[in-house]
Amino acid sequence: MTELVPYTPKPIVKGGRLSFLTLAARLTTLTAQALALKEGLYVLKHRMEKDAKDADRIAEMCAEAEVEPRFTSLITEAATALRKVAEAAAGLAAAADQMESNARAFRNAHDSEYRGVYEAVRTSGVRQAKPGFYRKR
Repeated sequence: MTELVPYTPKPIVKGGRLSFLTLAARLTTLTAQALALKEGLYVLKHRMEKDAKDADRIAEMCAEAEVEPRFTSLITEAATALRKVAEAAAGLAAAADQMESNARAFRNAHDSEYRGVYEAVRTSGVRQAKPGFYRKR
């Protein structure tokens, strides 16, 4: 069995600061990854449900064949465990779906709020002050 390795993301910051484009790229990446996670979890859920159904069928066949009851009960327990995994995957998929929806909404809000400012600054040709220059102290 493998051990989980903690993931530490590397910052995608251009020039030591977060820009409009890097934040938009991060939000796009977050949205895509949440969508991929959700889809993968639904695949896992369906697979676990199918495997649980197959395990129930095997347990029924074992009962008909008068297999040792403890082995039949182990198969039934495995089916129950598979159903619990399917339920957990469905719950996690719902959370991933919510995360994807929130990331998409945040990206859209960010784009509508700051796209005009970004375009104006980019096309003006005038050198802009560093971020925080106009901040009140």
